[in-house]
Parts: sequence; structure tokens; C-alpha cells
Amino acid sequence: MKLDPFYLIIDSAAWIERLVPSGVKLVQLRIKDMDEAGLRREIRAAKAVCEGHGCQLIVNDYWRLAIDEGCNFVHLGQEDLAEADVSAIRRAGLKLGLSTHDDAELDTALAATPDYVALGPVYPTILKAMKWTPQGLDRIATWKQRVGTVPLVAIGGLNVERIPGVFAQGADSAAVVTDITLNTDPEGRTRQWLAATARWR
Repeated sequence: MKLDPFYLIIDSAAWIERLVPSGVKLVQLRIKDMDEAGLRREIRAAKAVCEGHGCQLIVNDYWRLAIDEGCNFVHLGQEDLAEADVSAIRRAGLKLGLSTHDDAELDTALAATPDYVALGPVYPTILKAMKWTPQGLDRIATWKQRVGTVPLVAIGGLNVERIPGVFAQGADSAAVVTDITLNTDPEGRTRQWLAATARWR
């Protein structure tokens, strides 16, 4: 499987409606603290936009809802993986991406035969408090050696200027959140990311 090199992560269908039409081909919907009815509405709206623009939607955490709503890709953190029914996810035909931060988590992830593995945070990130120190670029190369042909997603503190270093170390895709959502011109910054990742597409 090949991932698009530009992996956008956002927290609402409204963001997807706003940014996907710019040419985004890979987006994760990551929503925290919302009731089930609201989540279903968000997933349905995001799925409709993505289907209309040839964009792959990845649902974060809510694998049961992803199955119910006919989605085909889910991303899980380690805590969610521990509680998820991976067999049910596979039976439903969903692809699976998994977060990793250290060697033990990578072992756990690879045992689940994921469709991609994410490593983070590569750089310091303001998105959320983390117990892990920044991994650094060299860690990407180490992870890529271990995952082999499984696509590797780099995440955490990435911006357009840092993209070349991430791919030079073996990442297959670069995930971004705040560099776009906190930018004064999110659409313009999205276009910059698309242009900057074009050579790896």
C-alpha cells in the first residue's frame, strides 16, 4: 500500500470541507470528547466530502463507528489498540494505522500487522502534552529499517521547511496538524504542503 506523502489531521468535518477541495488526498478525522450522535454526523459529512474529492478518509479511535458508517480506514493509538477488536476491524475490510512512540509500542503495533505505522513526535509539538521526548530524524531511519515495507508516517512538530529531512530518513508520509490549522491562511498553507510533498507523490 502507498500512502500519499501529505497526511492532514484535523478535528472536524468543517475543516475537511474547507481544506480537502484544495487537493488533499489523505486526511484523518480526529475528534475528542463528542457524543455518539455528533460523531456519526461528523463522520458522515467528512466521508461525503472525501468521496467527492477522491480523498482517503481515516477515522481516529472510533473503529466501531467507522465500521457502522461504511468507512474503510481507521487509526488507533496504543491504548485504543489494546481495547479494540482487530479481528472485527479486519473482517469489516478496514485498513489499520497505528501510533508508536517507543520500541515496545512498535513491537505491539507490528504484531497487529498494520497497514501503516506512525512515529512521533519527531519534533517538539504543541498539539498535546506527551510523555515522550522528541524522536529526532535519526529515529525515523531506525523505524523504517524495522517496519520494512510497511508505510511509515512521521508526525509531531512538522512544517513545510522540515519535510525534506523527514523523507530523507525514510518516512513515506508526513502528518501535520497545527502548522495548517493555526496558520493565518490554512488554505494557502495546505497548498504549500501539497507543492512541497509533490516530488514524493
